[in-house]
Amino acid sequence: MQQTVLTIINPLGLHARAASKFVDCAKHFESTITLATHSGEVDGKSIMKLLLLGAPMGTQITLRVVGVDEDSAFQATCELINAGFGELEE
Repeated sequence: MQQTVLTIINPLGLHARAASKFVDCAKHFESTITLATHSGEVDGKSIMKLLLLGAPMGTQITLRVVGVDEDSAFQATCELINAGFGELEE
């Protein structure tokens, strides 16, 4: 299992477009990918469940990845979150 705590840094938080990007990334992997906040833990491959986390900018989020391709899944999802889901201004 790979696990880390990350901070949502994009200005709009984990909104619909960001959640969609996360799900699109996560679905490329067989591993189980979950995100957790103070409000609970959800399946990282479900856009509706991600949206229900209600994670605005600044939220500390725990990413957990377990499975056969967990190393690559963990790296890809960490990079996406740390890049602000591609929504940060240069």
